Amino acid sequence: MSRNHSIIHKDSTEFVEIPDKSVALVVTSPPYPMIEMWDKCFADQSDNIRTGLESNAYYDTFLLMHEVLNSVWQEVDRVVIDNGFVCVNIGDATRNCNGVFRLFSNHTKVINFFEKIGYVTLPDILWRKQTNAPNKFLGSGMYPAGAYVTYEHEYILIFRKGGKRIFKSESEKINRRKSAYFWEERNSWFSDLWEFKGTSQKLDVSTWNGGRNRSGAFPFELAYRLINMYSVKGDVVLDPFMGTGTVNLAAIASERNSIGVEIDETLCEMSVAKISIAKNSLNDYIEKRILSHLDFIESQKKRGKEKFYMNSHHGFEVKTRQEKDIIIREIADLELVGQSVISEYSDSLQYNHQRF
Repeated sequence: MSRNHSIIHKDSTEFVEIPDKSVALVVTSPPYPMIEMWDKCFADQSDNIRTGLESNAYYDTFLLMHEVLNSVWQEVDRVVIDNGFVCVNIGDATRNCNGVFRLFSNHTKVINFFEKIGYVTLPDILWRKQTNAPNKFLGSGMYPAGAYVTYEHEYILIFRKGGKRIFKSESEKINRRKSAYFWEERNSWFSDLWEFKGTSQKLDVSTWNGGRNRSGAFPFELAYRLINMYSVKGDVVLDPFMGTGTVNLAAIASERNSIGVEIDETLCEMSVAKISIAKNSLNDYIEKRILSHLDFIESQKKRGKEKFYMNSHHGFEVKTRQEKDIIIREIADLELVGQSVISEYSDSLQYNHQRF
């Protein structure tokens, strides 16, 4: 069994390589309008944005930046299947504009656009990024009416293209059952508040020509959860702002196909190289997922819980009937073919269960 993971170097406003209605899930984090690290990215795509930044016309420039993103969302809509999902990780921006500190609400602009083109907005998730920052405020210290709340969260917006996805054929239903998650994962993943650390955004570009020194990467855990929550094995997952390839990696670990589109050629090269050697680290993650589940079952038994079901494929106990058919495979091989990586899977899953 194999899956394909393609990396496309181009502007995401038009990816003709991807057929209409072929993508089941989009997981992405775009450049955030009005966050200074992304000013150049937007300015390079629009002279009006460059002029607006230079003339301090901040709100008009904010709207122009979202027009750039909207052109990508329009192309995303073309390739997403009916009843497919789009998950957008985005943060609002705070900025001092001509001496006035203010908020730019990026998440509301994204919601408004997707609703305008007919998507259903589902409950979002607040990703609260743990921080060790000693100061939790901006402004005038302890004096009232002059300080501002410090943002420590981002939004994971979730949109569906139309109604509920239906699995009609028997093979589709079987595949859906194999793609299920564990009961305890459901309880954690479908909470509206996620709390885990961000990932390092520093890029080592010493061996790459013209590379950036920062990315906008989100954690592997974020992408892995969303892919398992909103797609099934064999689906195509797209990230139109691929960056360092986190979504591709999570798709490999989840037995999905993936496509990453990235405008920065340096990042494309770095991501292909990283993905092609990720087999061991991804298998370590898969093993930790299984061991975490076994720990959960053991803790349930210690609390006197007795009713469990057997997952026949793996030979371990699960909490509910819906988990009986879950199949989680190890990655047997990652083969680099041009700008794509082919992932092969083993039918058996090896994990250290001797302590049970």
